[in-house]
Amino acid sequence: MRYMMMHKLDENLPGAFNPSPEFMARMEGFMKEVAQAGILVAAEGLCPTVTDATRITVSGGKTTVTDGPFTETKELIAGFALVDVRSHEEAVEWGRRFVDVFAETIGEVEVDIRRVYEAPEPGHSV
Repeated sequence: MRYMMMHKLDENLPGAFNPSPEFMARMEGFMKEVAQAGILVAAEGLCPTVTDATRITVSGGKTTVTDGPFTETKELIAGFALVDVRSHEEAVEWGRRFVDVFAETIGEVEVDIRRVYEAPEPGHSV
């Protein structure tokens, strides 16, 4: 089962998208551990919305394209890790450890852990 752990940050907080060397060292250590466990599929951090960000919304049949920064947004997805684990419980355990990297260096963070939808193989039910 694949799960995505997405961390959110308020890009209006000083330093939110300018990680300290301590944070980078802790995150690098965590990612090495996840990779060595054989469950890491992908992981990336995202740039703040001032850097090449666009939001496309459809409401009432009308499409709106808005370039960043998105100052009205308090919780932006700032990065993710995609892991392939045996269970939801294992994903949550890795998620707790992912949160610890932020809690020990940045302070406040919110991480969503979401199972990745996998289409059933032809001839199999969901």
